[in-house]
Amino acid sequence: MAELVFFSGTMDSGKSTLALQVDHNHRARGRRGLLFTRDDRAGADTISSRLGLRRPAREVTEQTDFEAEVARAAAQGPLDYLVCDEAQFYRPAQVEQLARVVDEAGVDVYAFGITSDFRTRLFPGSARLVELADRVQVLQVEALCWCGARATHNARTVDGTMVVEGEQVVVGDVAAHAGEVGYEVLCRRHHMRRETAAVAGRAAAAGGAGARPADGAAAGVDLREGAARTPA
Repeated sequence: MAELVFFSGTMDSGKSTLALQVDHNHRARGRRGLLFTRDDRAGADTISSRLGLRRPAREVTEQTDFEAEVARAAAQGPLDYLVCDEAQFYRPAQVEQLARVVDEAGVDVYAFGITSDFRTRLFPGSARLVELADRVQVLQVEALCWCGARATHNARTVDGTMVVEGEQVVVGDVAAHAGEVGYEVLCRRHHMRRETAAVAGRAAAAGGAGARPADGAAAGVDLREGAARTPA
């Protein structure tokens, strides 16, 4: 029986890598599928991972109708599965289309995305996936906060300083230049404190109280910013 499965994790937890692996495994067994993504950091029509893997994919827009996409593809031969990356950016109505693709067309749907934004609020697409998915799987690869604890929250930064206001969707990367939007994964404690790696590093360099022994350089933790973005 076909399933709608939502693979969820923070930035840097390997969601796009797993999406490409899932596609590879199914193709290797002779199954036919379609790949979709939206706002991948590598550009349109691509699923890319930080490990350097990438595959062509169909770019999802506000107008994308998954039921129509599946119907067109099925007219050319049996269709077995969809891999849907960056699913947090899909409209709730599009998630409902994916559920109908599973139930009515018997096509497996594997969706990958982060659950909450930089303000710790659920993305509408992710919220609908949690509500409708047959299974929700949290990725086993844990992203780490700069302090070494498990990262559970996504932070948006400008010049290394965390910001908590702005548009929900702004594509960026942690390799951002001065004044550009970047992203960083943090544990809940440091997200609530708005204490990024750069902030902790500056505090440690200034001899301030921001870098406690358990939190930063004094504990031997690398305070450099890692590679992360909202859409993982």
